[in-house]
Amino acid sequence: MSRATTVRRLTALAALLPVLVACGAGDGADGNPADGPTVTMVPATPGEGSAGRAGAVEAVYGFGTPAAESQIAAWDIDIGPDGAGLPPGQGTVEEGLEVWVRHRCILCHGPTGREGPNDIIAGRIPGDEFPFANDRSLRSTVGNYWPYATTLFDYTRRAMPFDLPGTMTDEEVYAVVGAMLYFNDLLPADAVVDSATVVDTHMPTRNRFVPDNRTGGPTIR
Repeated sequence: MSRATTVRRLTALAALLPVLVACGAGDGADGNPADGPTVTMVPATPGEGSAGRAGAVEAVYGFGTPAAESQIAAWDIDIGPDGAGLPPGQGTVEEGLEVWVRHRCILCHGPTGREGPNDIIAGRIPGDEFPFANDRSLRSTVGNYWPYATTLFDYTRRAMPFDLPGTMTDEEVYAVVGAMLYFNDLLPADAVVDSATVVDTHMPTRNRFVPDNRTGGPTIR
């Protein structure tokens, strides 16, 4: 079969699909509606993009419910560089070292964040230089690459531990972020870590990153 013939047949099938769905794809063998969601075709609201063209229809599927505000709020937890949205609570570096073991961070990153076998968390470059473009063998760490402690909190709360993300309390996240900053000589061993600590911690490479304000074309930052 030629490529052109295949394309024509697939196009014809695609054109028939909405008709088949609208005309009883949900019916059982005995003519009664089968279990499961139904699909109907209704006219699109005029003026709403391409679906608003004369004769256009859109599928309305008989399943699902609108997301509740509480469900949206549970996922709306992003924290930017300025720290807006950081939750209340606090932890200590000492507690963070316990969290590091209890939540098995140690298995992926090692006892002090330097051993692996996965991502290396700790390590500074002498003089806090930024030679990554010239030395591709360098591995980025929290200490030599991460620009904001606020987004370190955000990422840790969302994505860690790797096999059970989102299971740490906010206090545990503050504590383990404190441990990571301690591993990189950015906080002392007796530090208390809260939203103010995270905002005020100046990461060594913060000024190595700039906003991308390109609007298109050949401009290079």
